[in-house]
Amino acid sequence: MRFILAILASLLALPAAAIELTAPFENIDGGTLKLSDWAGQPVLVVNTASRCGFTDQYEGLQTLYETYRDRGLVVLAVPSGDFRQELATNEEVKDFCELTYGIDMPMTGITSVRGANAHPFYTSVAEEVGFTPAWNFSKILVAPNGTVAATFGSTVKPLSSTLTDEIEPLLN
Repeated sequence: MRFILAILASLLALPAAAIELTAPFENIDGGTLKLSDWAGQPVLVVNTASRCGFTDQYEGLQTLYETYRDRGLVVLAVPSGDFRQELATNEEVKDFCELTYGIDMPMTGITSVRGANAHPFYTSVAEEVGFTPAWNFSKILVAPNGTVAATFGSTVKPLSSTLTDEIEPLLN
């Protein structure tokens, strides 16, 4: 029993994993976005796709953003073609999201989230915490201190208590 307690104590004492927050993402509106731009705020990073069975989660993501943005939450949509369910161009994605879901949360351009061409943020999350999106609408919650607070698969809905219970303690 002492051995198990010692192992648990040592795991709890590990430093927070350092993930890449400064590598720029292409902004779907032009220019770039960096997670470090939101230092001190919780950021929910979600790899998205316009032609997926989970695409209706955009509605919940927008509601989540509207509900908590005044308390500091940023929801960053990262359209990705890695699962072959994204539209062909950033302009098509932007138009689809704005017209269908009224999206005004920050969005990157179409970005790879897994494999050899994955964005450095996703590569660092895979290396440091062992999480790689298995499908569209996987979620990574970055704490205000820049560490990964939690990860969620595609089936976790944006307004579920599973997700909001992790977000709320991180808010202003």
